[in-house]
Amino acid sequence: MKDDIKKLLAKVLFFKGLSDEELDSIRNISVERQYQRGQMVFSDGEAGQGFFLVVTGKVKVYKVSPEGKEKILHILGPGEPIGQVAVFAGESFPANAEAIATSRLLFFPRQAFVELIHERPSLALNMLAILSNRLREFTVQIENLSLKEVPSRLASYLLFQSEKENAGDTLTLNISKAQLASVIGTIPETLSRILNKMSAKNLIAVNGRTIRLLDRDKLELLAEHGRLVDL
Repeated sequence: MKDDIKKLLAKVLFFKGLSDEELDSIRNISVERQYQRGQMVFSDGEAGQGFFLVVTGKVKVYKVSPEGKEKILHILGPGEPIGQVAVFAGESFPANAEAIATSRLLFFPRQAFVELIHERPSLALNMLAILSNRLREFTVQIENLSLKEVPSRLASYLLFQSEKENAGDTLTLNISKAQLASVIGTIPETLSRILNKMSAKNLIAVNGRTIRLLDRDKLELLAEHGRLVDL
């Protein structure tokens, strides 16, 4: 079990290039935690005492509006960190995190991890790389939600995910369609209607959670310029 976790740590961008001894140090300060589907990992405003790393399972990070509407910010799986801003800022968590499947996480206490950063500055550079990637995702989300209609948002999401996961033209969703609707800022009924219309126009082919991108050029046109407005 310990060797499996060490292998996972070695693949995580945070810890890329670290020696076996350094990986052992990181593993030794971590605490394993188990979560059932629907169980909260942390809540918006809760004091950030450290950050988490997904070993198995999936966790959604989301905000809730004053009206009670949920907006999913990220769906994170094995090898992805959660709540790492708390390590740098020493502040409260800025969103909620909830397990959406039975999940096994590693918790890294802030103080112990900060001490490791002082000993190994390369860790800080790796963390900044992760934060930069998250910032890019947020920039795309903000642009999509503020400037684009739902079909354009969906096309942007599919293209972004295929690139992020190196999936080529076949993408397997790791979330439900209801969760996807939340990510792109719409409701499930509207998402289903747009998926059907995009399929009818041979832009995509949908089989359960598997989506094939049939016409990437037209999807990029839709994502960038909001054309094909008759969707």
